[in-house]
Amino acid sequence: MVNVKIEESWKEALAPEFEKPYFAQLVSRLHAEKAAGALIFPPGPQIFKAFELCPLDKTKVVILGQDPYHGYGQAMGLSFSVPDTVPAPPSLKNIFKEIEDDLGVKMSGNPNLEPWAKQGVLLLNAVLTVRAGEPTSHAGIGWQNFTDAVIRCISERCDGVVFMLWGNYARSKAPLIDSQKHFVLQAAHPSPLARGAFFGCRHFSQANAILRSEGKAVIDWRL
Repeated sequence: MVNVKIEESWKEALAPEFEKPYFAQLVSRLHAEKAAGALIFPPGPQIFKAFELCPLDKTKVVILGQDPYHGYGQAMGLSFSVPDTVPAPPSLKNIFKEIEDDLGVKMSGNPNLEPWAKQGVLLLNAVLTVRAGEPTSHAGIGWQNFTDAVIRCISERCDGVVFMLWGNYARSKAPLIDSQKHFVLQAAHPSPLARGAFFGCRHFSQANAILRSEGKAVIDWRL
């Protein structure tokens, strides 16, 4: 068995994935790259941070990203999030702008999204690692097999989860989700490259309305 440090509810649910050959190959690949001197983000203890902060049975919302940030000190194991000491990247700034417009609140600009994760927002990247300065460098090494299994696991084991799928890549994961049990919100990516198409999606107020209708506590999106 591959030794993976991950929160217990997830470890139990994903145990079959950790036994599969692709996962062993993935771990070996990461060890080999590190041994060869590659700098890999996020740091090892933070690779599974999204799962650590948001256990499976607490998951209410899933925000799916594609690839960790590849700049030094940015990636922290939560999609779209960076540590407090790092300036908010452009996509995150646009997310904050949409929250302000959608909910009529003022965001502090703090780019650390841990408070969301602790309320039940799984901030999941489809690929969990990246080589420094090389975007999507780990896109083909097996992470998508693992995170597809995560999405299927949530779909099968949970009820009434709100999935926010932003951009074509995230939208491509919609078939993994049972739309009879869950709620799938789709929009353009918050990146400036989408030329503002993300604005007006109102996903944050929609998510809270859904959670309220499901009898669940809403998310306090303010930071």
